[in-house]
Amino acid sequence: MRKFIFKDQIVFENENYIAINKPAGVASLHERFGNASSVIEEAKRYNEELQLCHRLDKETSGVLLLSKHSKAYSHAAVSFEKRRVTKTYHAIADGTHSFNDFEVKLPLITTRSGRSAVNAQKGKPSTTIFNSIENFGHFTLIACSPITGRQHQIRIHLASQNASIAADEIYGGKIPFLSRYKRNFTLNKTEVERPMIKRFALHAYSLELADMDGTTMNIVAEYPKDFAVFIKQLRKFDKIGA
Repeated sequence: MRKFIFKDQIVFENENYIAINKPAGVASLHERFGNASSVIEEAKRYNEELQLCHRLDKETSGVLLLSKHSKAYSHAAVSFEKRRVTKTYHAIADGTHSFNDFEVKLPLITTRSGRSAVNAQKGKPSTTIFNSIENFGHFTLIACSPITGRQHQIRIHLASQNASIAADEIYGGKIPFLSRYKRNFTLNKTEVERPMIKRFALHAYSLELADMDGTTMNIVAEYPKDFAVFIKQLRKFDKIGA
């Protein structure tokens, strides 16, 4: 991917906070291995006072909030801890689903491999609410509202409903190829078909919380190109009943 330039990704800023639309493929925190820049590294170059208020998985794009000073950081930390923050993610899931305020409550643990798993005995309480936004022939665009914030929560909660996120092979998702849905699809003999999206199709679409003075901050991150193109292709080539 192209070099991550922090200032180009800013979608919200006031005296207390900055929010960016984090690209997929960029880690929130510095990684032990590799030379790629993380959000926090580039944020510090932009303004050394900035601190991450929460994190997103490396391959998840979307809204990421940073504080400009310690009081703002503390305010945001309490807001997340007390569940006063409304987070909405958009996911493109395998299969057609009609979720209407559908609640999934499955306790999750983090395994030694770094993945998450449902565990009724040792798992921490985890709740996500799902609403279908748009149905296609073989996929569904879904709004995901996590009430808790466990690792990989949305991914594994969707997988539990036979709605694994497209291209999320860790939790049962399938790599989507246009040749399966576009009639008369052809490739040159020297070409290799590329997936419709190269990372799991999950985007942190919006974040809503109260600022320090009580006013509401409603921050939206528009779809990145890969996510938007995927939806455009589904609307054109994967229509219901086609």
